[in-house]
Amino acid sequence: MRFFICGSALRGQPDHKNLGTAHFLGEARTAPKYRLHSVKNGWHPGIYEVDAGGVSIIGELYDLSEEQHEHLLAGEPPNMYEAQIELDDGSTASAMLYPRELIERDREPDISHFAGWAAYKAHDVR
Repeated sequence: MRFFICGSALRGQPDHKNLGTAHFLGEARTAPKYRLHSVKNGWHPGIYEVDAGGVSIIGELYDLSEEQHEHLLAGEPPNMYEAQIELDDGSTASAMLYPRELIERDREPDISHFAGWAAYKAHDVR
């Protein structure tokens, strides 16, 4: 299964170990139709699809076995859900999204201008 990673499981991030021995396929970007937010005071990213005003989010693409996929999902934060996303090359992959209504309700900061979680975390010096 092709899986797009764009948060704390990226290479160099604290939860990368959750991918185990998943095969790294390369760096990837989404089509420019998503927004990126810092959720729960910077605990994890939240992305969702928009009809207008989206950006291309930087991430990584992995090939996961069924066991690796189950392990990854078991460690995801509450409210995350799996969905197909469009990549900038027109292909699709599975990814973890976050409900837009919760982002808006909780007024989670929009960090889309960073285009990626790793860039945001490098800038976030709490």
